[in-house]
Amino acid sequence: MKKNTLAVVAIIVAVGAGSAWYMSRGAHAEGDGAKAAAGGANGGPGGPQAPTVVNVVTPQRQDVGVDVAANGTVSPKQTVDLRPQTTSTIREVHIREGQFVKAGQLMFSLDDRSDRAAVAQAQAEVARGKATLADLERQYKRSQELVAQKFLAQSAVDTLQSQVEAARAALAANTAAVQASQVSASYTAIRAPMSGRVGAINVYPGSLVQPTTSLTTITQLDPIDVAFTLPESALGALLAAQKQGKVAVEARTGGDAQPVTGELVFVDNTVDPSTGTIRLKAQFGNAEGLLWPGQYVNTRVTVRTIKDAVVIPQNAIIINAQGTFVYVMEKDGTARLAPIQRQHSFGVNAAVTGLAGNEQIITEGKQNLRPGGKVRLATGSKQQGAPARKGEQA
Repeated sequence: MKKNTLAVVAIIVAVGAGSAWYMSRGAHAEGDGAKAAAGGANGGPGGPQAPTVVNVVTPQRQDVGVDVAANGTVSPKQTVDLRPQTTSTIREVHIREGQFVKAGQLMFSLDDRSDRAAVAQAQAEVARGKATLADLERQYKRSQELVAQKFLAQSAVDTLQSQVEAARAALAANTAAVQASQVSASYTAIRAPMSGRVGAINVYPGSLVQPTTSLTTITQLDPIDVAFTLPESALGALLAAQKQGKVAVEARTGGDAQPVTGELVFVDNTVDPSTGTIRLKAQFGNAEGLLWPGQYVNTRVTVRTIKDAVVIPQNAIIINAQGTFVYVMEKDGTARLAPIQRQHSFGVNAAVTGLAGNEQIITEGKQNLRPGGKVRLATGSKQQGAPARKGEQA
């Protein structure tokens, strides 16, 4: 009897558990169906996709300079260390430190009393030589007349002729001595050999100076040079640009300073094998003194110019294993994947090939796109062109 009662209880429990499982499974199925229906209505799986919101720009056409950047140092074309050519004392200093001087301007005067006396003495010797020569020439002329009249032997005439020639040679020597003394006297007036800026002055009136004494320096500031190096990989394009004409070089001292434009004037004849670089030098007009000797500058050399290039923002470019692409918004509101090639990057833009130049390039929202996907412009957005900027190193 007890066994039959236990069997009946077990059957009732099993039937109840099966009913509960069936009712729970049915409720879950109804919930999943509702969610699927809702997803289809909202563009989720099982329904149409909602358009992706994007921003677009129109490519710009412009000439783009391909630049190579390097660090450089400003160097003067000429620097002269002024030294006296004679031992003397400074009589007067005609300049001040930091002054700009012109070529030929008087800078220092030395004590010239002994030199002026030497010039006067040499000039007196010349005067005496002229008088002696004139007297001998008169005697020689009279002796020739006496020889014609048989009153004087020919040997005496020959002697006088030799004396005349010796007097002429002595006069020439005295004249040269005058010139030499005048040259020595000119050393007492020290003039600027070129135009430039005066450095520190190391002597004062009354200072004893010798040929080893440095008086001051003059540095030419206009024009001025900038020396820099470029990797040897840029040499080919650089030489090709030189054959086409002048190669422009831009120098910037940093901060808010305006860039200065000059011209490449020197390319070294060898590449440094230890660094793989080649030395170059550019010349700049420096009338305003924007560049200073020894200054550190950033240089930029335009090695070539891409004419009428298609320019787009760099943030529109997609790079993956298949290549380089951009998304283009078609007239029907779909996105098309267009392959491109990057020619040159400068700042936030890049010059590319593979585009006609009239496409609508997608810049924002492309991360959610697939080829052929629907797109729409963001609310309030306008189709803008890529900003035109001068080419610069990326």
